[in-house]
Amino acid sequence: MTISAHIEEINKELPPSTRLVAVSKFKPAEDIMEAYNSGLREFGENRPQEMQMKAQTLPQDIKWHFIGHLQTNKVKMIIDNAYLIHSVDSVKLAQEIDRQASLRSITKDCLIQIHIAMEETKQGFTSSEIRESIDILKSLKNIRICGVMGMASYVSETDQIRKEFASLKSEFDFLKENYFSDSEYFKEISMGMSGDYRIAIEEGSTIVRIGTGIFGIR
Repeated sequence: MTISAHIEEINKELPPSTRLVAVSKFKPAEDIMEAYNSGLREFGENRPQEMQMKAQTLPQDIKWHFIGHLQTNKVKMIIDNAYLIHSVDSVKLAQEIDRQASLRSITKDCLIQIHIAMEETKQGFTSSEIRESIDILKSLKNIRICGVMGMASYVSETDQIRKEFASLKSEFDFLKENYFSDSEYFKEISMGMSGDYRIAIEEGSTIVRIGTGIFGIR
């Protein structure tokens, strides 16, 4: 199947409440343009330098999502081009995004990354850490917390994956009810990738991040 055909098949499965972000990391411009010409406008990258380069050379109406682990010293490389930063996994990172946004007199939309997987190598706030940190994150003037992001364990057990996605939805509901009840912009749950996006949709995902399912094996 072509990239366009993959996109068409995935779009048939997505409810109106769920958006598709095509994970284009390591993919050449011609592949991205095929997806673009099929109607996609939202693409995800996880390396600052690669996203910066693509943003400079590809169509200006693309909305670039930064989805990878972000070091504080690389924030300045993506701050001008990132439509949404999914991976805010520490107060220190949030404060640096806020500082860089303030220097530019802009407000940057971000998601709080929450650790829901069994693997310790995955990034994100724990449930207790986000409760300790949320007031600080909310107080930052030049970032806007629009929701949460999480990655499920890389396992074949669908019950485990479903449990982890359900836990992210519970974290979102807690934050929405207790801290963002009056904030229309706090509405995003970024979860689900090529192997598990169908479960994520069933558990309430508003953004699925699909790379292999669109572009094929890297």
